[in-house]
Amino acid sequence: MAQKPGKTTKYLLILWTLYTVPLVLFIVIMILIGNGKLGFMPDFARLENPQTNLATELISEDGELLGKYFVENRTFVDYEDLAPHLVDALVATEDVRYYKHSGIDVRSLARVAVFSVLLGRDEGGGSTISQQLAKNLFPRDTTVNKTSIGRAAHLAIQKFKEWNTGVRLERAYTKNEIITMYLNTVPFGGESILGIQSAAKTFFNTTPDSLTLEQSATLVGMLKATTAYNPRLNPERSRERRNTVLSQMEKYGYIDAEQADSTRQLPVVVDYNLASHLSGQAKHFRIFLSRFMNADLPNRPDDNAGILAWERYRRDSIRWADDRLYGWINKNFKPDGTQYDLYRDGLKIYSTVNFKMQQYAEQAVDTQMRYYLQPHFFKEKEGRTNAPFEDISPEEIELSLHRAMIHTDRYRFMAGRGASREAILEAFDQPVSMRVFSWNGLIDTLRPPMASIRYMKHFLRAGFMAMEPSTGQVRAFVGGPNFRYFQYEHVYQGRRQVGSTIKPFLY
Repeated sequence: MAQKPGKTTKYLLILWTLYTVPLVLFIVIMILIGNGKLGFMPDFARLENPQTNLATELISEDGELLGKYFVENRTFVDYEDLAPHLVDALVATEDVRYYKHSGIDVRSLARVAVFSVLLGRDEGGGSTISQQLAKNLFPRDTTVNKTSIGRAAHLAIQKFKEWNTGVRLERAYTKNEIITMYLNTVPFGGESILGIQSAAKTFFNTTPDSLTLEQSATLVGMLKATTAYNPRLNPERSRERRNTVLSQMEKYGYIDAEQADSTRQLPVVVDYNLASHLSGQAKHFRIFLSRFMNADLPNRPDDNAGILAWERYRRDSIRWADDRLYGWINKNFKPDGTQYDLYRDGLKIYSTVNFKMQQYAEQAVDTQMRYYLQPHFFKEKEGRTNAPFEDISPEEIELSLHRAMIHTDRYRFMAGRGASREAILEAFDQPVSMRVFSWNGLIDTLRPPMASIRYMKHFLRAGFMAMEPSTGQVRAFVGGPNFRYFQYEHVYQGRRQVGSTIKPFLY
C-alpha cells in the first residue's frame, strides 16, 4: 500500500513549483521575445548601430557655435568628455550595482517585488542603466488596452523586452560605452533638450566635462521626472532632489561627508540657454546655408520659359558644377549609400564667419535701424493717407496688402476650414487682441489683422555682409534686422539694381 506524502513533502513540492514555474515562464518568454514572436525586437545590426537624431552644428572660423539644425536637440559626446562626478552620480542614484551585473539586477527586482508589489511601498524602480538605455533607443509600444489585465500584460511584455535588450547591449558594448550612450540619449525635457550636452548647455551654459558636483547631481536628479525636478521651473524641488542624489553618492562612497554637507547648502543656480531655431547667432545665414546645401540639381526649363527662368537655370547650373557647397546634401552620400540629413545626422559645418564680427555686425544693424532709420521713416510717414506706401494707386496698395494677407497663418487656417473669401476679408477687418513688433518691445493691442499687416509694412529692412577682399571669405552675414519677425534674407535672396550694387565698390 502506497504511503501518502507528508506535509513536508507537500510544502517542498509547492516551493519548488513556485520557484520553477516562474523561472521556466521567464525563460520561455525571453526566448519568444528574442525570436521576435511577441512584437518588434531590435536585431544585432540595430544594436550595433542604434539610430538617434543628432543636431548639426554650425561652427564659426574662431571655433564658436553659431547655431544648430535639429529635429531633436542632441549632440553626441564621448566618455572622456563626461565629468567624473556626473558618472558617479548616475551610478549611485540609478544603478548602484551597475558594474556588477550583466543587464539585469536581480536584487533590485526582488526589492521591487517585495516592497512595491506586495507591500505597496515605493522603494525605487528595478530598471538598470542598460534597460533604461534600451527604452531610450527603442521606445515602448504605446498601444492602449481597455482592460486592466490587458494593460498589465502589455507592460509586462515591454519590461521583458527591455530586459532582453539590456542583456544584449551589455554583450555588445563596454560599461563605459553604455553609460555614454545612455547620457547621449536620455531626455531632459521634450525634444529640445536631449542628451547631456544639450542639458549642460541649456541649464548651466557649460559643457559636460565642466559640470560641477552640484550641477551633475542636479541633472541626474532630473532623470526621475524632468518637469517636477526642473531647476528653472521648480528650483526648490530640484534642490531637494539634488540633495537626495548627493546623499546616494555619500552613501556609496563616491564623495565624503564634508563634500556632501557643503554642497547641500548651495542654492540652485541656473544659467538658462534653451537652443531653438531662433537662438544663437547668424540666424539668416543659417537658413541661407540650409537652402544652399539642400539645393537640387537644376532642371532645364521649357523652351518657352521666360528669360528669367533661363538665367536662373544658367546661374544654378554653374553653381552646381563649380561650388562644392551648393547642393552638398544631394551630391554626397553616407558609406551605406543613403542621403545625409542636415537636421538628423549630427554634421559639423565649419564656416568662415567670425563669431565676434558677426556679433558686432548684428549689433550695428540693430542700432542703425532702431535708433536712426526707423524713427526717421515713421516721422516722415506720419499723417500721410497712403502710409507707408508712396506714389502708387489705391488698387496697388490693396493688392500688396492682399498678397501679405494670404501668407498669414490666420488666412491659411480660415481657408483650410472652408471659409469664403468674403468671410475671410470680413474677419480681417474685425479688431482682435494681438501682440505686434516694435523696436522697443512687443506691444499688446486691439486692432484688425489687416491694420496690423499695414503696420508691419512700415518697418524698414536691411542686410549686412562683410567679406575679406583678398580671399573672398565672408566674415559676417546679417540677412535682416530681426529674424523672428523678418525672415526674408537680404544678402543673398534679395535682388538689387546694378546702380545700388556698385556703390560699395565706388565708395
